[in-house]
Amino acid sequence: MHRLNILAIHRDTKILATVLRLINTNEHWNGIGSTSDEEAVEMFYRQPVGIVLFCAGIDSESEENLKAVFSRQNPSPIFLQHYGGGSGLLTAEIYEALAKQGH
Repeated sequence: MHRLNILAIHRDTKILATVLRLINTNEHWNGIGSTSDEEAVEMFYRQPVGIVLFCAGIDSESEENLKAVFSRQNPSPIFLQHYGGGSGLLTAEIYEALAKQGH
């Protein structure tokens, strides 16, 4: 079974590392992350990404610009906003988004 790539974008490297660690505790998910918009676009183009996770600190202008760029490359990624709240909340948010998409 292939793992679902989840691209997390957060401006703080320490918090991003925590988010990625939480994502990667699930054997079916592969968390990749970026602190910059440019790097996020490069990562998105290098590999298939099923979920883009916008974490706290990503302003609405960056989020909208990234969504537009990502949607041109792949019209079906799931976009999620995550503002914190611990591992249980993050996992639930991901599962809920996947369920809404029929996964």
